[in-house]
Amino acid sequence: MQEHLAEVQKKELTILCAIRDICEKHGIDYWLDGGTCLGAVRHGGFIPWDDDIDIAMRKEDLPRFIDAAKQELPDNLFLQTQETDPAYNMPITKVRDKNSIIIEYGDDMSLPYNKGLFVDIFPFVPYPNISRRLCKKIAKGYCRANSILHKKHTYSWRSIAELFWFGAKKMCCFIVWKIVCLFTGKKAYFSNTLAENGYGIMHEASAIFPTKPITFEGETLRGPANPDAYLKELFGDYMQLPPEDKRKGHAAFYMEKLI
Repeated sequence: MQEHLAEVQKKELTILCAIRDICEKHGIDYWLDGGTCLGAVRHGGFIPWDDDIDIAMRKEDLPRFIDAAKQELPDNLFLQTQETDPAYNMPITKVRDKNSIIIEYGDDMSLPYNKGLFVDIFPFVPYPNISRRLCKKIAKGYCRANSILHKKHTYSWRSIAELFWFGAKKMCCFIVWKIVCLFTGKKAYFSNTLAENGYGIMHEASAIFPTKPITFEGETLRGPANPDAYLKELFGDYMQLPPEDKRKGHAAFYMEKLI
């Protein structure tokens, strides 16, 4: 699989540039996120062993992007949401290449959703002004419960008990989250939606906005205002390379071209 990685990365970069062009045309702000932002800072592009691209945008801007992308993406690309691909059950918007395939370890091969190479688009929302410790506790509890509730269950008394237990846990975490949002104010911090933030990451708004140009594989894109602060929140000492046995991508299998 490794021999195909360079071509996989090249195709993913093409998807990213198509997203950038739409965002620039319609004045939609976005920024490189996660390992893609890390790659831009530490390597000037892809982390050498990485096989995906992550970007983020404000959740309130996502509908505008979706509307524009439906009309303006090149014919070889597919906007994947739960609306455009009913078999797809993830809350993350993706733009996929139609003539390729990538299988991640969590993919359900029994469902016929599009599995082409992709760029993830994570929606960011304002967070309450609470301690990181409390944020992590709520987010981890909510995400764990949400993940278990969305897994396939076989009928048993244990599965029924789990549905009640984790359903109640998810509801409690959600209620606590709403209360702290109501009484502490928001917009000092931003991060991924609660359902997709199992680590309880909180970025200071000033670390993201205003976004600024960043170079990735020779292309000018948008990055966070303070990449150093942004990446430290995500990875700690982000300039330190991981051990060689940890230098792996996310996919179990990929092919950059099907026909």
